[in-house]
Amino acid sequence: MSENPLDLLMNPKTIATVGAGNNPMKMGTMQANSILKGGYKGKYYPIHPTEKIVLGHRAYPSVADLPEAPDLATLVVPTDRVIPLLEDFGKIGTRRAIIMSAGFRETGAKGRALEDRLGEVAARYGIRFLGPNCMGILNSQISLNLTVSPLKVKPGILGFASHSGTYVAQTIAYLKKRGIRFAKAISIGNEANINIIDALEYLGADKDTRAVILYMEGICDGLKLIEVARKITPHKPVLAQYVGGSTAGARAGMSHTGALAGPDFLCDGILKQAGIIRVTSIEDLFSHGWALATQPPLAGKRIGIVTNSGGPATAISHTLDLEGMEVPCFSEDLQNRIRPHVPLNASTVNPVDLTFYLDIELLAATVPEMIMKSNEVDGMIIHGVVNFSVGRKAQDDNEDSDILLGRPQDRSVIERMTSLPLRYNIPLLISSFFDRDDKYTAAYEDNNVPVFDSPEKAARAMVSLLRYREIRDRKITAPPVIPAPDSGARRIIMTALDKGQRALDEYEAKRILSLYGIPVTLEKLVLKEEDAVHAAKNIGFPVALKACSWEIMHKTERGLVTLNVRTEAEVRDSFRAIRKLAQGDIPVLVQQMVSGSREFVVGMTRFPRFGPCVLFGLGGVFTEAINDTSSRLAPLSTVEAEEMIFDIRAKKILGQFRGMPPVDISSLGKLLQDIGIISILHPEVAEIDLNPVIIHGVKPVVADALFVLTGGPRSVVA
Repeated sequence: MSENPLDLLMNPKTIATVGAGNNPMKMGTMQANSILKGGYKGKYYPIHPTEKIVLGHRAYPSVADLPEAPDLATLVVPTDRVIPLLEDFGKIGTRRAIIMSAGFRETGAKGRALEDRLGEVAARYGIRFLGPNCMGILNSQISLNLTVSPLKVKPGILGFASHSGTYVAQTIAYLKKRGIRFAKAISIGNEANINIIDALEYLGADKDTRAVILYMEGICDGLKLIEVARKITPHKPVLAQYVGGSTAGARAGMSHTGALAGPDFLCDGILKQAGIIRVTSIEDLFSHGWALATQPPLAGKRIGIVTNSGGPATAISHTLDLEGMEVPCFSEDLQNRIRPHVPLNASTVNPVDLTFYLDIELLAATVPEMIMKSNEVDGMIIHGVVNFSVGRKAQDDNEDSDILLGRPQDRSVIERMTSLPLRYNIPLLISSFFDRDDKYTAAYEDNNVPVFDSPEKAARAMVSLLRYREIRDRKITAPPVIPAPDSGARRIIMTALDKGQRALDEYEAKRILSLYGIPVTLEKLVLKEEDAVHAAKNIGFPVALKACSWEIMHKTERGLVTLNVRTEAEVRDSFRAIRKLAQGDIPVLVQQMVSGSREFVVGMTRFPRFGPCVLFGLGGVFTEAINDTSSRLAPLSTVEAEEMIFDIRAKKILGQFRGMPPVDISSLGKLLQDIGIISILHPEVAEIDLNPVIIHGVKPVVADALFVLTGGPRSVVA
């Protein structure tokens, strides 16, 4: 595998900065101060056209005057100076750069053209760079801080890559107060050269990074993200906050599929397919990432809770239960061992509630250790470990104020309580309303035990540990073998395109499905009333009659579908009614009525940079109103198809439900895989909409189908 461009960029032995001077209010000077005061041990060369000394270091008037080609150049200069300076560095042999200057693609067409020129110059000299419009990097292992914010903490174990520079530079103090420490942090900016997938690949391979977190405003290449993440997530957790869907909007589609599968929906499926845990806030990104970086892997769903307050115990239990975790009742044996140590009014069932009992050793060490030893839990949450109770005291001005009544504890208690996770290989999370001013909060954080400022937050972080366990436990299956395209299917598509069709009619679409082994309803396309009667008798009553033309996609709304036709007379009436409403001799499809109470939608739509996306969800006439769907990029492995099926909210109906037998998941999954294969083999198909797919007995049968061809219109089909 070729070297990641970030290997050298994150570990430079020499750095040159352009934009640093002696004015402490300038961004370039702030960055230089971070380098110099952060403890970086390499060589530093400031470049300044007039200053002879910059922050105590000899300054050089131009790039050409440098004594050597630096490993890394950083540019914090006006936009119009960036390209000439990058070219100057290219000429002397510098091959890595960080361009913090803004004014490129984010400003519009003119800025995009400028960014294209920047890329051309970089390619000419073999330069790989971060940015533009970024805020630098952190590498705590070599005390390298190339942001504008000071940082002095011991090396961390969490890797971070972000489209937002603010989340790298402005969160340093915020994270320090919470005991969260980066191993590496990378501000990506506009991704004109090095992108967030490069950063994921680098952090995934980095031996100092135990978990990776990503702040994402877009995905440049969905298939590449999946490919890279799949190599990382089995042995290192990856989390992401994705916020691009709400601003990008959904691409309207001609079929139900295109209408439903907007960018956020698509990217949610991609992240799941990649094994990346999605969170919804930057706070959760940092805190859940830290929990996964610091704690042993969660072995199961059973969580023990110890508190000195009933409210937090209930909140933790409720949150865990909603997310599918378990708060099991402890065995009589374990309760009998706990009971002599706790007050008479304490609950020992789980949660263990000491009810404002302030024996810290009991709350934080003795009881949790008993529970961890019991083999009855897989994870532990503790609330209420604090160094004080709250009293009231009147001050000289007669105003009340809180006073802290300290209770001294020896060092051995702190060692016992903070070492529990590693001694028993069980993750421990702490809930406390007190920050690092409390010595126990500080002790936990200094020993890599995460502390959350509410019970629910601690519980939700434990859920992320469960999600990662599910990712680690995923069965690994090879992607499907892509066969050669079926010649008959290709002939149908090319004939339609030659005729100027923008879609296939239902009969043509189902012929293609049949050629790829997808089960469809029995049907006959007819042009005459007598033929309709004959077809209905051969298929067997009841039947459905439908208008069949690629130009008519809203058949139901126009009254061009008749269901449950049970007699010859009804066939004749329906045939005539359809012809009358259609105002022409339109072909009519006589179709088998398939029985089944469970209906699904299966579809495919294409997005730029992503390729074909397969969709699955609840079907029928309320598909869009219910909007219970999941998606993945094609091609789908067997495991991915089945995960996709069980990703919908209404997954309960897939099992034994109201007297109906369980759905044949293997057959349904194969249908999804086959739709992905069709979309890969036939790029002329822009969208596919199969709705409804009826579960007949236990197996799926496609009752209606629409194929939109490339170049066709993009309007929603109801």
